[in-house]
Parts: sequence; structure tokens; C-alpha cells
Amino acid sequence: MSRLIGIGVGPGDPELLTVKGARAIGEADVLVYHARRGGTSTARTIGERYMRPGQIHELLEYPVTTGISEHPGGYAGAMAEFYLDAAQRLRAHLDQGRTVAVLSLGDPMLYSSYQHLHRLLAEDFPAEIIPGIPSITAAADMLGQPLAEEEEVLTILSGTLPLPELSDRLRGTDTAVVMKLGRTFEKVRTALINAGVAERAWVVSRATMPEQTMVPVLAADPADIPYFSCIIVPSTATVAAPAEAEGEVVVVGLGPGDPMWTTPEVTAELRRATDVVGYTTYVNRVPAVAGQRLHPSDNRVEAERAAMALDLAKQGRRVAVVSSGDPGVFAMAAAVLETADDEQWRDVPVRVVPGVTAAQAVASRVGAPLGHDFALISLSDRLKPWEIVERRVRALCGADMAFAVYNPASRTRRQQVEELKRLVAESRSPRTPVIVARAVGSAEEKVTVTDLENFDPGVVDMRTLLIFGASTTSTYEGAQGTRVFTSRRYSTD
Repeated sequence: MSRLIGIGVGPGDPELLTVKGARAIGEADVLVYHARRGGTSTARTIGERYMRPGQIHELLEYPVTTGISEHPGGYAGAMAEFYLDAAQRLRAHLDQGRTVAVLSLGDPMLYSSYQHLHRLLAEDFPAEIIPGIPSITAAADMLGQPLAEEEEVLTILSGTLPLPELSDRLRGTDTAVVMKLGRTFEKVRTALINAGVAERAWVVSRATMPEQTMVPVLAADPADIPYFSCIIVPSTATVAAPAEAEGEVVVVGLGPGDPMWTTPEVTAELRRATDVVGYTTYVNRVPAVAGQRLHPSDNRVEAERAAMALDLAKQGRRVAVVSSGDPGVFAMAAAVLETADDEQWRDVPVRVVPGVTAAQAVASRVGAPLGHDFALISLSDRLKPWEIVERRVRALCGADMAFAVYNPASRTRRQQVEELKRLVAESRSPRTPVIVARAVGSAEEKVTVTDLENFDPGVVDMRTLLIFGASTTSTYEGAQGTRVFTSRRYSTD
């Protein structure tokens, strides 16, 4: 009875082929393996010791291997024709009742040529797949580094992806394996650098074979990277500052609340950090990384928090200082830079990585109230006198700009938001749109569109952000409820 078998022969060492796979090779009538034109088949070399005399051998030579072809259909057309022809050759054996075993490097269902043959033949003939050890796990094992631990996410990528997509996907995962190297290596290395993970990445070539090599990605010579290589970006479970490392402080913005609003760049920086410093509420939002030290603190000790981060960096630590929203908008970037403007810390590198602001998030919920000139102002008078706040609010109203209000109230600070309404009412229409947004991006989110006359300061707390419209801000009822926008056009009258 005819039978098609896809056999995973593993990454290279013949002793890593499974007992079941070895037995199937010895029992098959026909052995099939691939090779580049004029080359030898690595899969055959691995399985050779399990073969027996008298078996029929089918060598399938790839017509092209570089992605360049003179075929009318290009590379894809040449390969499609190749697999159709190969399937016909194997079909002839299967029609005669033979057992056909296709030897596949690694596992037959992971970036394998067998997949194409299976798709073309398995509906017509009984088919079996015998798993094999894939190169991704073999490379990590040879490296002695865990691929993923606990809740870490492992992403397997092809080196043929475009550079921007590779960079984005590497930023958005915990650990990664990149396959299909060779000519793609330099592009992949650039993507790893862009994602901030290149310094912990290794390239493993010919894993488990006698000629196996393991080299840090940043030290690798592109000319020495064969196709049978993969890059391992291992688990961050061993996060630690390298010996004699140059420390740094990176001030990052987590966004307003929803994890989807944390950018891939910020995510990558958080994974690289040996230490995370910030207000307790924000530190609790950071995904856990094994070995990483957390330093939560009260919201009123910004200068002390900044000094701690800078001291840790002087010791060679990579310190992420976390803020909600954007770190440069009423958040920790200014505090860190102001503290760093001191002789003892001027040599410590300080970088700022942006985040989505609360104002942007609130505006997006209702449309585009900040679609033209706008301003951001904090109503807190903890660090500046109320007289300055009052003067700035009057200036904004006089300039007829929409503006967002941060820190409008707290449990003990209630009068300021009442005073804000009075100040705006001095120069703006009672029909001026007002957006009241609480806890945007969280499960408790509530966004209300009202107007100046009906705006109730009593509903405002520290988790609320307000947006006051300008004379050119309009509302209408749409499919998603009340839509708000500030026109970019002004009347010429």
C-alpha cells in the first residue's frame, strides 16, 4: 500500500534523528531529499547511516536558490513549477504502491520543502509526518540559553522579511529566532540593532554539526554566515549589566493606560533595562522580566527618583525611568534632565523615548478636538503659583486655542477646577465644547462630551483630563456618538 512520509531528520547530528524517523528511513521504498543544483543534500548526509541497499533515491534539485530567476514567473514561478514536477515524480512511485519518504531538515512542518509536497499529494495518498528536532531549539541548546521562560513570547521570523517589519516584530516580542540568513544577515543585524536587542543576540551556524560555530551577532562577519544559520535572541531571564558596562538612563512613556498604546520602542527598552524606576502605579504596569530590579516610589519624590536612577546608571546599570503618557509632558523627562544638570551626573547618558500622550488618547476618543493649534496646561499649583496658572489660562482663552488640562483636581485640591470654569467663561461661549475624560485606556474609562455651561467640576478627579474647545470647535452626532473637531480653516470675514 502506497504511503507518503515526511521525516524530520533534525538539525545536523545523525544521532538527533528520532528512533521512529530512523526506522522509517530504513523501511521506505523510495528516499527523497533536496539539494541546490550541483550541490549535496545535507538531509541525505544525516540519514545515510539508516539507509539500506536497494532503495530508490530521488534527488530534487532546486532550480534557483537566490530569489533571482529567468523564469517567466520569476522566482515564485520557477519554484511552483519545480514542486509540481517533483510531485509528479513522487506520484509515479506512489501509484505503484511504494512507500515514499521525504527527508526534511529540522521538522517537516517548519520552513520546510516537504510542506509543498505534502500539500500536493496528501489528499490523494495516505500521509504521515514524523517530527524532527528543529534548528531553532537545537541552536538555543548548543548556546546554552533558554528560548523562553514563564510568560515570555517567542517569535520565529524569516530573514527575508523587509527591514521595517523585521525591526517592528523584534521590538514587539520577548525572545526571537531569525531563520533564512546567509545573504540576509546584514539586514537582519540592522533590524536587531534597531530593536535594541542586538547585544544579546547570537548567530549559530550549522548547529549540532562538526563545523558548528556560535558568534555574537555584533561580532559576526557577514561573509562567514551560511544559509544553515539562525539568530537566537534568548530569554531575558538573566538580565544583568555586563561587566564594566557603560550605564545609562532611558526615560520612557508607557502611554495613557492601554498596553496597546505602549510603543514597540518603549517595550524594547523595558526588556533591556536592568532596573526600572518610577511611581509605584506606573512601575506596576511594566511587564515582568526575570532578574530585573524594580524601584517603585511615591509620586511626590521626582527629584529623589531621578537621583536614584542616575546613581544606578553610574554603577553600570541600564535604568528605565517610567512615566505615564509621554515622559516629556508633565512627567519624568524634565525631572531627570534637571537633576542630571549637575557635575556628578553630567557624564551619565540620558535618553528620552516618547510615548502616546493622554491628550492624544482622549482626543482620539471623540474625534479631533486638538486638530488645529492647541496647548497643554497643568492645573496643579504644587510646583508653580496659582497666579501663573491663572495668567496662562487667560492667555490661552485670549488666543482662542483649544487646550487640554492635566492634573485638574485631587482629593484635597478642588477649588482650582471651579476657578478654571469661571476663567474660561469670561471669554468663551457657554456652548464651547468640553471633553471630560476619566481613566482613558483602562477598564474604568469614561468619556463625556458636554459644553462649558453644563460642565460639572464636581465630577473631576486626578485621573481626569479635560479638553476645552476653541470658537472653531464643533460637534455633531455621528455613527459613533458625538464627534468633536476643531476646524483648520478660519473665516476671512
